[in-house]
Amino acid sequence: MEFILIMKKDFYEILSITRSADAVEIKKAYRKSALKYHPDKNPGDKEAEENFKLAAEAYEVLSDPNKKAKYDQYGHQAFDGSGGFGGGGHGGMNMDDIFSQFGDIFGGGFGGFGGGGGGPRRAKGSNLRIKVKLTLEEIANGVEKKVKVKRKVQAKGVTYKTCSTCNGQGQVMRVTNTILGRMQSATTCPTCGGSGQILDKRPSEADAQGMVVEDETVSIKIPAGVVDGMQLKVSNKGNDAPGNSIPGDLIVAIEELEHEFLKREGENIHYDLYISFPEAVLGVSKDIEAINGKVRIKLEEGIQSGKILRLKGKGIPSINGYGSGDLLVHVNVWTPKTLNKEQKQFFENALTDEHFIPSPEKSEKSFFEKVKDMFS
Repeated sequence: MEFILIMKKDFYEILSITRSADAVEIKKAYRKSALKYHPDKNPGDKEAEENFKLAAEAYEVLSDPNKKAKYDQYGHQAFDGSGGFGGGGHGGMNMDDIFSQFGDIFGGGFGGFGGGGGGPRRAKGSNLRIKVKLTLEEIANGVEKKVKVKRKVQAKGVTYKTCSTCNGQGQVMRVTNTILGRMQSATTCPTCGGSGQILDKRPSEADAQGMVVEDETVSIKIPAGVVDGMQLKVSNKGNDAPGNSIPGDLIVAIEELEHEFLKREGENIHYDLYISFPEAVLGVSKDIEAINGKVRIKLEEGIQSGKILRLKGKGIPSINGYGSGDLLVHVNVWTPKTLNKEQKQFFENALTDEHFIPSPEKSEKSFFEKVKDMFS
């Protein structure tokens, strides 16, 4: 299974509202946008359908106070592919997702998607969730993982019949009296759960909904640059639902395993290099750990402890395709804790030697300047 990553448009821009918009304004803006691009008003218009999905995804996030707060602080990265109907962005959404979650917003003016506003809706099965552990090398290069999942699928020989409560529509209409008059809205059918069908014939091995559990091996192609906690979606690899339904999705949570030597910070990698005092004085070439093997670097004579060497492009690739981060080598001069008599005498003599008196050059940056450079 392959994941498609796309650049996302700002949710506030999609709904044409400001960041200070309250819940009422957000709902009003969504309804206006959804009605404008509703498939019943724009039959066969793929661009309108795409805008309809975008508006639904924007509303799904901005109407939830917790998700909105995360989005306001971190943007789309807050969900790492998990925002918008369970992960992966609007590219994996379908109209049934939207109508099942927000159908009541449209009132009685429109029906379900798929044929002029009153056709049967297809229920969607529940999602499955798994965790995949990745090494830093796998994250840097991308990897294909095969995982075994237990899915609920319709049993062989099971049959369903049309639900008599909703006549196969999957939803029933509800009329409410308000001060503005009679308001009509659609709700999920309580008998069939929205599938429009109920169990007819059930094989002996099936459960009360006509389902059996089967093992399936799913191949997941994980792109380079994912981060710990990110969720990716494999469409239609979740559980089935009864009747003429759509399978749920498989939600894949990424867990990053700690590396023995390298520390990740976003797309950059940090490595602590320890050298001896003679090596710092005389200069030395060293093999250091990198993501894809060792890299040889040369340290100049008189290198100072705390110096940071930046190896361009030796970090983690950007998941959005904007190049790669850097490998930052932190030079640490190791000070011995014990000396023999001759070594101790040498350093005692060096105490008054002008070559050993600290005299930092103006070009030498302070610790705080180095930290500032790291984050700039």
